Amino acid sequence: MKFGKIMLALVAIALIAVPAFADTLKVGVQAPITGSYANEGQGIDNGARLLAEQLNAKGGVLGKNIEVITCDDQGTAMASAICAKDLVNKGVKLVVGSYTSTAAEAAQKTYYKAGVLQTSDGTADSLTEKGYWTFLRNSFPNSAEAEFVAKYLVDVKKYKRIVVISDFSTYADGLANAAEAAIKKMGGNVVSRDKIKADSQNFTPVLTNIKSKNPDAIFFAGYYTDGGLLRAQQVALGIKADFYGGDANDNPDFVKLAGSAAEGAFIVNVPEPAALPTPIAKSFIADYQKKYGEMPPSIWGLMNIDGMRAILHAFEQNGNFDTKAAADYLHNMAQPLDGITGPIAFAKDGNRKGGAYVVKRIQKDGSYFNEYVQ
Repeated sequence: MKFGKIMLALVAIALIAVPAFADTLKVGVQAPITGSYANEGQGIDNGARLLAEQLNAKGGVLGKNIEVITCDDQGTAMASAICAKDLVNKGVKLVVGSYTSTAAEAAQKTYYKAGVLQTSDGTADSLTEKGYWTFLRNSFPNSAEAEFVAKYLVDVKKYKRIVVISDFSTYADGLANAAEAAIKKMGGNVVSRDKIKADSQNFTPVLTNIKSKNPDAIFFAGYYTDGGLLRAQQVALGIKADFYGGDANDNPDFVKLAGSAAEGAFIVNVPEPAALPTPIAKSFIADYQKKYGEMPPSIWGLMNIDGMRAILHAFEQNGNFDTKAAADYLHNMAQPLDGITGPIAFAKDGNRKGGAYVVKRIQKDGSYFNEYVQ
């Protein structure tokens, strides 16, 4: 009899617990929490949790508290596919991430089939070419950056011998190919188009070949984990060309890896939030610093948070959590949403509209100087 009463009590507790658990809005974070890009992945996760905390303090979204569920995809396609299935099974309505285009692309189909919204800073053009209504890019595509890079290198700086380098990832290869094509279209001269193996650390063979081409500019379309070492080894080999890192090099670890060779290198990216005069940018960054004791690693995590904010805004405006209705709302916004990283609005294909770029020169103390703003 006593055993039966205990069982009835446990069942009662379970029945009480289920509605409370179901009464949360589950938001997935798929990011490289470990691995080569852990610095960025942790920044995305931190930002998502801070935003959830802020909104929950104000009553959540449509009366539901936000529950953040994180899955570490390590920035790889294989782990990403596993994360996507796991997050869908856990009942998320939207997913923030991933950081790399390769990982974001590997998860797309799973989210599309499940009707789960996905917002990512992945810049590979292929991410918005499949027609998945579930995908919303919170950054800007490779093609936009490539055109800016080409115009700057050819028309502004008037370089005569340009080298373009990438790794074999979806993002880097796509950006490098787009940049090469744009440079040639503008009449520029690409004397070498090279590839490195990510994380290999020794780039001397590729750089030795590049040195023989006598370039006056090098554009590297890969990630900061390789970009810093590539720059250091370039200087060590006496290659005098100006070094330009694409947007994924905009991370403090680029300077750490490059060491003294970082001075004089250039980074191409959208303007950092600290340079934006909007109150929401200043407020969120201050709250981030207060909570985590440091600045966000880069603009990428903040762009992901803007994507998360946009989707949550759509839920609130529609008065429900219908993901298709939210996507339709975001694709047809009458006015952009004020964002941490600037106005947020999406085209029909899921690409974020707008986009300004800046060329930043790294100074001796590791700080940036805005050399050129579009």
